[in-house]
Amino acid sequence: MSEQAVEKKLKQLDLEENKAEEVKEAGAVANPKEGDADGEKKKKKKKEVKGISTFYPEKIYPEGEWQDYTGSEENLKRSTDEEKRYNDLKENNKWNDFRKAAEIHRRVRKYARKHIQPGMTMIEVCETIENAVRTFCETKQSLKAGMGFPCGVSLNNCAAHYTPNGGDKTVLDYNDVMKCDFGVHVNGCIVDCAFTHTFNPRYDPFLEAVKEATNAGISACGIDVRLTDIGEAVEEVMESHEVELDGITHAVKCIRNLNGHNILPYRIHGGISIPIVKNGDNTKLEEGQTIAIETFGSTGKGYVDYTGGEVSHYMKNANPPPRAAIRLSRAKHLLRTIDRNFGTIPFCRRYLDRLGEDKYLLALRQLVKVGLVTEHPPLFDAKGSYSAQFEHTILLHSTRKEVVSRGDDY
Repeated sequence: MSEQAVEKKLKQLDLEENKAEEVKEAGAVANPKEGDADGEKKKKKKKEVKGISTFYPEKIYPEGEWQDYTGSEENLKRSTDEEKRYNDLKENNKWNDFRKAAEIHRRVRKYARKHIQPGMTMIEVCETIENAVRTFCETKQSLKAGMGFPCGVSLNNCAAHYTPNGGDKTVLDYNDVMKCDFGVHVNGCIVDCAFTHTFNPRYDPFLEAVKEATNAGISACGIDVRLTDIGEAVEEVMESHEVELDGITHAVKCIRNLNGHNILPYRIHGGISIPIVKNGDNTKLEEGQTIAIETFGSTGKGYVDYTGGEVSHYMKNANPPPRAAIRLSRAKHLLRTIDRNFGTIPFCRRYLDRLGEDKYLLALRQLVKVGLVTEHPPLFDAKGSYSAQFEHTILLHSTRKEVVSRGDDY
């Protein structure tokens, strides 16, 4: 779906919401007859959708869900500590960037749920989401604001890292379980948030199990909390569930080799992995960190690996080898394109196509080979199984934690 088509649909959606408000206020509104002058006067003028600032002209964006810290006596006192509150306010510009990215994410996922339907190609699904993000961000400077990483739409037993490459003919089916994982960044502040989208209601108990496990991980996280304790909280809730599909009862398992993570400026994975099973890691979370609580449930073996399929996700290495030798001039050109448009933000092959790059696969492989770029192939659980995912971004303020990506949907 083109950017023009996305913008047209956004305008249409906005108009429908306006009409709904008119009905609510007036009690009932009769449809005016064709050519009726009074009816024409009652028609409301279409409101242009120009981006997120249309809704927030003062550029102050809504806060997420606040939760108090628990645990130690010091943590219990944090919410009333005036010095900590003052120090936190000094970071307001950064928090506002996260909140802007989160508000864009909420609006885009609402739009996506309304418009994504079975029969669409996976490329159309991704472009529906990605072009909506670009429309709301109001800039063509991708390093200023835009996609925090490619839109992942992994299906069924593919748990992560699938987005279609150009020419992919895969079509979304009514019975598919699609993990919709996309990020939005503003000035490098990345909001990483995911949900699982299905059309067949038979999967609802499965999705609810994973959602509950995600919320358990969010409740457990906080300053000075050990990583293994977060994993234990997720595992306990996730694996208390069973689901029945096609007359077979499946135990819901955590996918133990997929994790949450911390987030750094322009880096979606900051080096800390947050487990979703108890793993004995006694590393503690710290004040000021941004983390993603990301949980995956499976009806399969609860373990993923790369079993085939084209690689689509790539990312420039934030800590590249000091003397990486690039032989191909085409590879040098491609690296400049990556630096200029993505930096260390993940990208996919469709994004290179969109920039007009062509015949770049050999050059891309060389950048991977010398360690300047890392590739992230699609990851699969057992054939015939299903996986589901939910994820939120949490800001560990000095006083309380803010689930910045929380919405009224999940």
